[in-house]
Amino acid sequence: MQAYPIKFAPILKEKIWGGEKLSKLLHKKTNLNNVGESWEISGVEDNISTVSNGLYKGQSLNHLIASHKSEFLGKKNIAVFGENFPLLIKFLDAKTNLSVQVHPDDDMAKAQHNSFGKTEMWYIMNSDKDAEIVLGLKDNDVDKNVLNSINSSNVDAVFNTEKVKQGDSYFIPAGKIHAIGAGVLAAEIQQTSDITYRVYDWDRTDTNGHQRELHTDFAIAATKSFPSNGKRNYQLKANQTSNLVDCDFFTTNIFEVKSNQKRDYRSLDSFVIFMCVEGTAEVTINNVTEIVDMGETILIPANTDSVIFKSESAKLLEVYI
Repeated sequence: MQAYPIKFAPILKEKIWGGEKLSKLLHKKTNLNNVGESWEISGVEDNISTVSNGLYKGQSLNHLIASHKSEFLGKKNIAVFGENFPLLIKFLDAKTNLSVQVHPDDDMAKAQHNSFGKTEMWYIMNSDKDAEIVLGLKDNDVDKNVLNSINSSNVDAVFNTEKVKQGDSYFIPAGKIHAIGAGVLAAEIQQTSDITYRVYDWDRTDTNGHQRELHTDFAIAATKSFPSNGKRNYQLKANQTSNLVDCDFFTTNIFEVKSNQKRDYRSLDSFVIFMCVEGTAEVTINNVTEIVDMGETILIPANTDSVIFKSESAKLLEVYI
């Protein structure tokens, strides 16, 4: 496989809670209204990403995996996931609150849906003043059965909320109640799964006056207690990576690029994804250069030896397994 910085065409999703930041701040081209999600790299059925640049332009993510296997994914990933792409990479814009929700772990997802579970993380790229997120139950001793009767009068007493700002990052393991709040633009890295159990949807209705379906029985079964709100503590280091999340499903580092940097990936045995969350950088592999702007995503295949980064100032999320 020829290694070069591979870009994919974003898959944009209209959402009841979506806004305009994906088009206005991240320059996603769309005629849709209320765009809530940009699926940057997806192997989810019926939402398979397509290469938008270079030698493999027009080929699907699944075709690349089937054709190049471990050269593309890495030997360990092929052994564990076969020809299934193991991550779903997104940018999200919440003009209004997302539903309060929870995702199943691998065991529950396998039993109920023959699917992977959904552990995820967020990096806050932009937020309005006083924007908040929901993270977990306010009290870990709360009886989970209260999820059967959430309403506008008790919602603030049941769920923990956190104010957020640009640069904050959170780890959301499967089983943790959560919701991105109004005014938040975030990068999201997650297992390949689109299974969501809604707990509360802020009593809103669609254009036909219908409320969205809730999944409280599944949610009660999936919900777990956690000792931490999941906020990641890290120190930015110029021209170095700082770890945000290191879990069974993915590793994510933040890489602040402020000059020319060469990084060696020969020993990693995994594809690597770079999400540009601030600034602009040049990414060069085998003398092939791509510019990645804020809101763009690049993948480098597992057979990549080294990558040269060039920027006066950029922040990239570096993601691999």
